[in-house]
Amino acid sequence: MYDLHTHTILSDGEMLPIELIRRMAVIGYTTVAITDHADPSNTEEILAALAKVRESAQIYGVRLLCGVELTHVPPSLIAGLAKSAKELGADIVVVHGETTVEPVAPGTNHAACGCKYVNVLAHPGLITIKDARLAAKNGIALELTSRGGHNRTNGHVAQIAHLAGCPLVVDSDAHAPHDIMSKGAKFIVAKGAGLTDAQCREVISLNIDQFLGS
Repeated sequence: MYDLHTHTILSDGEMLPIELIRRMAVIGYTTVAITDHADPSNTEEILAALAKVRESAQIYGVRLLCGVELTHVPPSLIAGLAKSAKELGADIVVVHGETTVEPVAPGTNHAACGCKYVNVLAHPGLITIKDARLAAKNGIALELTSRGGHNRTNGHVAQIAHLAGCPLVVDSDAHAPHDIMSKGAKFIVAKGAGLTDAQCREVISLNIDQFLGS
């Protein structure tokens, strides 16, 4: 099991990184990305802090992916900041997409989908087929999310991803203990977005090494 989009007290989450990891380990997760909200003011600090938790995560049987979620960053700055994050040691870069419930700057989806340093476009709202095809070209996954509000457009995201040949991931965007999903809950999110049972199983058992090219 994996989750590529979670938050801790390093941004607006409720848990210490190791508490999040421990809770997810008990449920059965083997890969967890901590991707706290980041912009130019805190990217370096987040990644440095998370690196200190790798050993503890390994003891609990979890592969920790140290990452960031670039949030409300002006579209013109996304590529540069994503590249910088990778140079600072980020295993994964998530971009806070154009969810319909927040005033995300228009063009954010397009900037993220065109950047080779981005891995996941989170809750991309009413993403266009053009941007999804660009994401597919760059190996960027679109996210199906369980997070309230952001999940309103899951069905659209799934449909567009299918048409564009774009990979999908199912994430929790967890901020608190009750946000962490069981395997069954992940299946329901995927099924609720319109995927077949076979597609659900494929998406929730994604080979993370292959996806990240590691």
